[in-house]
Amino acid sequence: MNIYVGNLPYSMRDEELRKLFVEYGAVSSAKVVIDRETNRSKGFGFVEMDDSSAAKTAIEALNGTDMAGRPLRVNEARPREDNGPRGGGPRGGGGGFRR
Repeated sequence: MNIYVGNLPYSMRDEELRKLFVEYGAVSSAKVVIDRETNRSKGFGFVEMDDSSAAKTAIEALNGTDMAGRPLRVNEARPREDNGPRGGGPRGGGGGFRR
């Protein structure tokens, strides 16, 4: 099960996120989302747990938990919506004003 973890402290990294969830069962992956430009956490991440029962227990136990003064938001991650192709639309990108 893929788990969304929001409202993370900006100082939190992958290994800390993993440690938070491993108490409830085996963690396949734990990833804090990092902004490419600033190399700083965006304040949310994802945890993957194979055992859905353990994942649900972790969600119930950790949702609302205070982490460095911030209440965590923990729930099952929703699938990402595909908004279609990016940049330029059906006729491509580039260009400016032409006469």
